[in-house]
Amino acid sequence: GATLLLTAWGNLRGAFATELEPIAALKKSPLIYLSPILSNGRQSRCHAEVWFVHQDEEIFIVTWADKWKAKAMRRGLQRARIWIGDFGPWRSANERYLAAPSLEIEGDFETDPKMHTALVEKFAIKYKSEWRTWDKIVKDGLAKGEWVLLRYRISA
Repeated sequence: GATLLLTAWGNLRGAFATELEPIAALKKSPLIYLSPILSNGRQSRCHAEVWFVHQDEEIFIVTWADKWKAKAMRRGLQRARIWIGDFGPWRSANERYLAAPSLEIEGDFETDPKMHTALVEKFAIKYKSEWRTWDKIVKDGLAKGEWVLLRYRISA
């Protein structure tokens, strides 16, 4: 009786924890690993780690306009999967991030210069010392179209 009840409670509690875990992890993690979802429903082989800003139910990343995440978006591959946590560079992470909390997201390009400015400021706050190297590069790159800001919504 008691063992069965405790097991049932543990399973139920685990189900809730799994559902809430990714959002809680987003608030703490410095990195996400992002993989566009291909038209056949499979994840891309590119699972690059990226800096991100989580705001409300959205996730923002900046990247070079000619890199895979931006190219995938231009090709209509707007869905992606993210894994949340810091496992270092994806090539040396030995796929450990695949066991991390994950979410499916759907995105598009954010083209509003006011949003660019506001979000670059949020990146600067979140990544403090690391961002000093990237601040001018990203700002100039966004202004010239060499960089893009991607806005992802957390899928239900």
